[in-house]
Amino acid sequence: MTNLSHRAGLMAGTSRGLRSIRADAGPPSTSEIKALIQEVNVTFAAMKSQHEQQFAELRKGLADAVTSEKMARIDEALLDQRRALDDANRKLAAVQIGGADKPGDSPEARQHREAFAAFARRGVQAAATTYSDPNGGFLAPPTLDMTVTRIQAQITAMRRLAQVQPISSSSYVKFKSLGGSTSGWVGETQVGTARPETNSPLLARMDFTPGEIYAEPYATQQALDDMAIDVEGWLAGEVAIEFAEEEGSAFLTGNGMMKPRGLLSYVNVLNSSYAWGSVGYVKTGSAAAFIAASSSAGPADVFRDTVLTLKASYRANASWLMNDLTAARVSKFRDGQGNYLWQQSVIIGMPSSFMGHAVETDDYMPDVGANAFPVAFGDFRQAYLIVDRTGIRVLRNPFKSNGQVAFYTTKRVGGGIQNFEAVKLIKNEA
Repeated sequence: MTNLSHRAGLMAGTSRGLRSIRADAGPPSTSEIKALIQEVNVTFAAMKSQHEQQFAELRKGLADAVTSEKMARIDEALLDQRRALDDANRKLAAVQIGGADKPGDSPEARQHREAFAAFARRGVQAAATTYSDPNGGFLAPPTLDMTVTRIQAQITAMRRLAQVQPISSSSYVKFKSLGGSTSGWVGETQVGTARPETNSPLLARMDFTPGEIYAEPYATQQALDDMAIDVEGWLAGEVAIEFAEEEGSAFLTGNGMMKPRGLLSYVNVLNSSYAWGSVGYVKTGSAAAFIAASSSAGPADVFRDTVLTLKASYRANASWLMNDLTAARVSKFRDGQGNYLWQQSVIIGMPSSFMGHAVETDDYMPDVGANAFPVAFGDFRQAYLIVDRTGIRVLRNPFKSNGQVAFYTTKRVGGGIQNFEAVKLIKNEA
């Protein structure tokens, strides 16, 4: 498997430095996040001032190349600062997902970790434990599992936003009521009034079957013998990025074959034709923007329409999902009075908002382009379910390459939409 930073096809402009996120990369301090927020606010103020100058020149029929170039530099700086702030906030949120670190381990957990370290170095497996299987595999300690999950949550927004359900079986079945029940009126004193049978609600069955994701890092036998390395931390750092890369893509575009089915991979229809099993969308009227050039509407109108297509019961916890480049466009939208609709976050751990709803960014969301779905809006915890088959398994193979030990590491994960009403999309369509 290739590393994410080397994979062809990553969108232009991505600068998150995913390879620098390792198991020992702790959350940023409060002062660091405050400094980032201050930097973003200063740059955002400069962007608004420069925009005002640019619009004033356009109204006068002037087109100043210097002003445009200055605006482009400010946009680039703001995008980089927002990414840094988003990364910091993601790390804080991921720590909450990851749970306790090693100092809080129970005696059993410490015993498990010591047995795993011995297994990793020499292949020794204690017959008295339940951590290993006859085929040479080992169930990794819970701290490793939590560390991998924490790093994954730093990289892909869907693992933070969606509902995550640990399972101990080969699949997970859920039923959703589709309504359809009927009732009638009867009088209290009307003896003999007919009470015909009413319709029962319809149930939709949804099956979530996890696929298997793997990575196979190598370590030299000498390093394992001679160095007092943290085997768990090293292994987590090696496999977490690979797992996050595959998960992040699958949660949005996966086809459901041996992997999760992605949010964007279902049948998508105009919201006026929405039915259960499909995802409704609102079209922009333009193939390369959020508004047609000939339209008298504002570019934010499609976003207003999208908010109102979502049922009121889901709006309270709804958020926007888009990539950084799309967010850079959206942050410039203004209302009829010239006020920016984007509210830059000034609270540690809180994302910025647009039209009163939080904005989450994920690099696996597509760019604006013909027939693309660059924006999703919804209550993602209600809309999407991730199923984690409990535990990461490690197979130690010292025979694959002389002097090196391969650690074939697997995790079973699945996912899919569990409530089609709770999410809507925006589509670039002329």
